[in-house]
Amino acid sequence: MQRGNVLVIGNSGVGKSTLINAVLGADKALTGYGTKGTTDKLEIYESDKIPFRVIDTIGFEPTLIKEQMAVNAVKKWSKDSAKAGREDNQINVIWFCVDGTSRKLFPKAIQSLSRATSMWKTVPIVVVITKSYSLPERKENIEMVQNAFATQKKYTKNLKKIIPVVAATYEINETAFAAPDGITELIDATNELMPEGIRAGSNDIALFKLNRKRQLAHGLVGTAAASGAVVGAVPLSIADALILSPLEMAEVNAIAKIYGIQNNESSKKLFNSIIEVGTVSMAAKGVIAALKNIPGINLGASVINAVIAASIITALGEGTIYVFEQIYLGNKTVDDIDWVTKILESKLSLELIKKVKNVLSDTNGNINIKEVIKKILK
Repeated sequence: MQRGNVLVIGNSGVGKSTLINAVLGADKALTGYGTKGTTDKLEIYESDKIPFRVIDTIGFEPTLIKEQMAVNAVKKWSKDSAKAGREDNQINVIWFCVDGTSRKLFPKAIQSLSRATSMWKTVPIVVVITKSYSLPERKENIEMVQNAFATQKKYTKNLKKIIPVVAATYEINETAFAAPDGITELIDATNELMPEGIRAGSNDIALFKLNRKRQLAHGLVGTAAASGAVVGAVPLSIADALILSPLEMAEVNAIAKIYGIQNNESSKKLFNSIIEVGTVSMAAKGVIAALKNIPGINLGASVINAVIAASIITALGEGTIYVFEQIYLGNKTVDDIDWVTKILESKLSLELIKKVKNVLSDTNGNINIKEVIKKILK
């Protein structure tokens, strides 16, 4: 199994770098004292002594701007790990460091953690209570963490362990000190969670990429719908949907490119079947016939045509996104033509006609293409 990565995150000065050095068994991360943290960028450390790598992050400073800088730095690292060739930098376990000398853990700290690691939705979290010098207070500190996470329920499911540690010998006076503690327990717990974390990290990256493709595809459909409205508004007969064929073809090809589906001989029949549904199918003709003569709608033909055209383009685009996404995920193949036709025809259904009637009812004679498109996309 590959070596996983542990992201170490928490407030500035909480002792992240000291913890990392204790885990690595070497002084690799800078440490210091005072209110300003010592780590000003993300650094990755590894050692032959432990089976995983450790990523040190910028500490959350008490000011809004500096906190946002820390959040953005983790987000950038996370997004970069989704790029080809950077997969080894994915996050597999998160150590959320909490100062054991503090008697409170505010929900804001957990929210900052969530914002910074929002890409890693299922990766295991270990809360590390640093500077946990007082044995009697450890139970209280653990309860503090549990209560704080309980108020942020959507993050609780990823919390796997709460481990108090003393990363370096802490001298109380000339005859008393707190010895290092909890480090081997933290290493063992992280190692046990790593197989789950590696699977979670890979799945989270896949979901991130899929959501990014969806965003791009939905934006493309909006652009195509606007173009469809312009074409439909031209005072030409739209007795059938063939006038939209070039737009639909461009839309389908562009969505296919987003999902990495090649327009070649093996997929040609699939692409043609999609276009046929939006042009010569009974479903497309039925939508046009039902919408062109609506009682009580006092709008010009060009306005109605524009709304019809944009609606057909949108419905076909949304259906195509779903079809190509299923192929991208491996649930279907380009040979599943009958399934594709049924899916797309279901988009050009009575439900669509009902929704478009509502859009037309809300549209006045002075058509605003942008507003109409917003309503159609919604």
